[in-house]
Amino acid sequence: MAAEPRLDSLYSKIMNEEDARVCKDIPDSACSDVPQNFFLQVLANTLTSLGDTLTNPKTTLAWLLGVVGAPVALIAWLVPIRESGSMLPQLLIAAWIRRLPYRRGVWVCGSLLQAAALLAMGAVAWFFEGALAGGLIIACLIVFSLARGLCSVASKDVIGKTVPKTRRGRLNGLATSLSGWLALAFGVYCLIYPPNDDDMLFYAALLIGAALLWMLAALVYRRIDEAPGATEGGGNAFSHALGNISLLRDDAPFRRFVVTRALLLCSALSAPYYVVLARDVESGFGMLGAFLVANGLASSLSAGVWGRMSDASSRQVLIRAALLASLLGPLVIAVDRWANLPDALHAWLFPLAFFVLGIAHAGVRVGRKTYVLDMAGGNKRTDYVSVGNSVIGLILLATGLFGLLSGLIGAAGMLLLLSAIGLLGALLATTLPEVQQG
Repeated sequence: MAAEPRLDSLYSKIMNEEDARVCKDIPDSACSDVPQNFFLQVLANTLTSLGDTLTNPKTTLAWLLGVVGAPVALIAWLVPIRESGSMLPQLLIAAWIRRLPYRRGVWVCGSLLQAAALLAMGAVAWFFEGALAGGLIIACLIVFSLARGLCSVASKDVIGKTVPKTRRGRLNGLATSLSGWLALAFGVYCLIYPPNDDDMLFYAALLIGAALLWMLAALVYRRIDEAPGATEGGGNAFSHALGNISLLRDDAPFRRFVVTRALLLCSALSAPYYVVLARDVESGFGMLGAFLVANGLASSLSAGVWGRMSDASSRQVLIRAALLASLLGPLVIAVDRWANLPDALHAWLFPLAFFVLGIAHAGVRVGRKTYVLDMAGGNKRTDYVSVGNSVIGLILLATGLFGLLSGLIGAAGMLLLLSAIGLLGALLATTLPEVQQG
């Protein structure tokens, strides 16, 4: 009982408004539980975001496949499977979730499945090697990604029922910021105490630790007090999924948002090219560590600010973050080619740019999550999330073709191309309707 007044007080301070108890766009019965539900979701999301950092397919999982002697072709599939595998099935997942008045349990189930997949990965790496180990790890990653899809669809609906409009951006921003600080601490630790390349125990412990984070998150999430939601339209999953695709044809604001979101993928897709350009100037473990620290620091410092801004206008956040990411590329290329900086200073240009890009990417992520949450309520929110994520999943798979294009125009050319795409996204975002009003 004593914890509730403290939570109310902390919630009021974070909102920094007289009317911290606003109950816009949630059931009346949920109003009294808003502070507790807010912090439970912040904690659960922070734990899983940190787990995502510890099991990054570009670092930890790629290393695992290399150590077990898996074919290089399998390593190339890590990122597409991790990102797209969680998005593509969401049309079917959403149709099933619609039949459930309570969606909290779906998130808990997805979190536990992700933990199980990570534990299985560690076991495979310990006991097998070669193509067999690589194939089994990929199979575990597919299970992990599908479970991620369960959490993605369910979480948007639970937030929509338990956290009021004009408060959801701060939830996403606070969780991103906290996980960013924790990831930053991990990056600094690895800089000071770098693991050996053959230290299997370290990486196995990393997978087990990440699995424990998802288990803990499931325990936290199940304590959320969720009101029952609408269950209309929960018929045959496949037919309903096909019907939902018509949203792209019939719902113009939603279609425009999906196209905008696709264009704003530039903030994520451009990141590796900054690393490639830095390696052309100076290579070394210290510089890679600097990139890790820069990325964690960017999320930690900016996500909370972006979250507060998103509660006022997530549309404006998308515009500003997209402009920042788009203008950064040409500026860095210009300085790289024509500024004649000393070598040491020249090398640090790219971690600094990576830091700015991390700020922009945090804005894109927080802004688009808040925008889709506030676009609609009830089952329509579930449909928006599932259709949008499925489309983006297909687009992410298609971006594998960028690997062929980068061989022709180089890293600098790819940065300029992605900057132009992001600029189109910023311009299209100006035509989106405001969703925080009313």
